[in-house]
Amino acid sequence: MRAALSGLTTRGRAFFAAGVAAVACAYILGQPGLLRVGLLVLVLPLVCVGVLYRTRYRVAGSRRLTPARVAAGSEARVHLRIDNVSRLPTGLLMLQDHVPYVLGPRPRFVLDRVEAGGRREVSYRVRSDLRGRYPLGPLQLRLSDPFGMCELTRSFSASDTLTVVPRTEALPAVRLVGESSGYGDSRQRRPALAGDDDVIPRGYRHGDDLRRVHWRSTARYGELMVRREEAPQRARCTVLLDTRAGAYRGAGPDSAFEWAVSGAASVLAHMLQRGYTVRLLTAGGTSVPGEGGEGYAGGAQDSADSMGLLMDTLAVVEHAEGRALSPAYDVLRGGSEGLLVAFLGDLDGEQAAVAARMRARSGTAVAFLLDSGEWSPGPAAPPAPSPGAGQR
Repeated sequence: MRAALSGLTTRGRAFFAAGVAAVACAYILGQPGLLRVGLLVLVLPLVCVGVLYRTRYRVAGSRRLTPARVAAGSEARVHLRIDNVSRLPTGLLMLQDHVPYVLGPRPRFVLDRVEAGGRREVSYRVRSDLRGRYPLGPLQLRLSDPFGMCELTRSFSASDTLTVVPRTEALPAVRLVGESSGYGDSRQRRPALAGDDDVIPRGYRHGDDLRRVHWRSTARYGELMVRREEAPQRARCTVLLDTRAGAYRGAGPDSAFEWAVSGAASVLAHMLQRGYTVRLLTAGGTSVPGEGGEGYAGGAQDSADSMGLLMDTLAVVEHAEGRALSPAYDVLRGGSEGLLVAFLGDLDGEQAAVAARMRARSGTAVAFLLDSGEWSPGPAAPPAPSPGAGQR
């Protein structure tokens, strides 16, 4: 009740003081009529406080983002919804949503009246040129009674997160050495339910097609043998992003590092669309999606989920403390990695040698070297490069 009384407006406090004065004068002067008026003026603000204090817990608020993941420089729309679940109409309502400064000014809305069981929906737009994850909320609601006697503020606990991912550019289809219809240059093969025949047979299993019996092996081993069915291994692509703090100069949405992040995002999206399984590798040796599924993501079933995971990672990637590319090289030298696309910052002689050794572990390699000392950002971010383009 003390919190509710603290919400009395100037009008409510004036009515309360006038009612107390009228009651005191009526008692001293012995005027019953003045006493009734004083009680009415005194009780009115208290009734408004009680009704409003009860109503504040019967107003529900929700938020919806469209979309929840947006590219840098693009707009997202935030939809706010207020539901009055009480049996009484509300008075004047003021909505205020808390948003980070980088997304724009704090939105405020005024709603005249919400009937019992009614709802109101409003929306606003947010935009950021800087990638990252930005919290939205909590939503703050200020209620007022129809007489303007009291104002109470309620903050909803729910909040949402807007993810601003790097900008991506559509890349042209470039024929790469060893590529064939989205399947890789690796000669390794994996078992599948359908595919090319392999000369290595296996034992007959109930339900196998008798047309696949390998008679030569059957005669050799003395038991029924069938051809194994195998399919080509899906092509792999590793995108290496140089995150060393000393490899770049400058900051902001048009800096060299942001250009490299945007280029890595464009290549990942392009390769997923062409049927590759991809992974993101940073200079510190961090691999996304990680060790599960041999550390690669993609495929016909989960391309959208894989792209979302990679974009969420690039949305928050920052400079690393290390000054060497050796952790990334240690990850790459574990085996044949298929296609390697690297975005590198400033390199000294030692790090250039490490980068050259990465090429020996890959079937095909493309590198983009950014000279941050001569980088001159323009009014807009430059388009992402295509594989096979020259250095900048």
